[in-house]
Amino acid sequence: MQTTPWHSRFVFVLALLLPVYFAGSALGTKFGLWSWQTGLGTLIAKVGPLLLGGVALAALVSFVVCIFRKPRKGWLLALLAIAIPATAFGALAMVRAQAGAIPPIHDIATDTANPPGLSAAALAARDESGANPINDYQTPLGQIDMWKESDPEIAGKSHAQLITSAYADLAPLPLGSTSQADAVAAVAAAMEDMGFDNVVADTEAGRVDGLAETFWFGFKDDVTARIAENQIDFRSISRVGVSDLGANAARIEELRANVEKRLNP
Repeated sequence: MQTTPWHSRFVFVLALLLPVYFAGSALGTKFGLWSWQTGLGTLIAKVGPLLLGGVALAALVSFVVCIFRKPRKGWLLALLAIAIPATAFGALAMVRAQAGAIPPIHDIATDTANPPGLSAAALAARDESGANPINDYQTPLGQIDMWKESDPEIAGKSHAQLITSAYADLAPLPLGSTSQADAVAAVAAAMEDMGFDNVVADTEAGRVDGLAETFWFGFKDDVTARIAENQIDFRSISRVGVSDLGANAARIEELRANVEKRLNP
């Protein structure tokens, strides 16, 4: 009885280990084994494509050998070993395309003229963690250190301009007849249901703060809601990184929708 060639089994195992490698790179960042620059910038963005390419090439060689050498067994395993890194390459390409389609910023608010401010406790926590500085929304990005090397088209625009053009659908949530106290309670409940940590509601100040954390890398983003007489404004700010890949805007949309359900059941 002919057995499956060793090389097709070997490349198949290598392909199965690829998701383990990428998951480990992300979770290692989350649990503090290495910095996010190492986990995302080195292990995934730099080493990852090399591993994908190497496994895909080895699997392709194995597939060709299986097809042309009798008894022509093992080609299916080799084909699957090609499909796994190919799928991963497609996912990375989608992420790159998404990154190119949105502005490379990490601070999003529904009020770009007067964005909601964070509480003193949230600001202190950001300082203690060495988080990104909070920048003025009207300053062109080219005048801010983090974006000095940006494309001229981006460098000449401010946060306010980029948010308005890229996230035109983001808007404050009207309060209607809801009292400020009830709105504060609704925002706090929505943040807790979304799994935010350190949710603090200040009815007197009309503000609710929370800390969102991503599952894979454990990236922490500060989220705040300002409850005024007529509307609720939201803001979400990443602590690290340059571009958030649209995560803060998506979080604001989800939080706004959850609060709206509570105000208008």
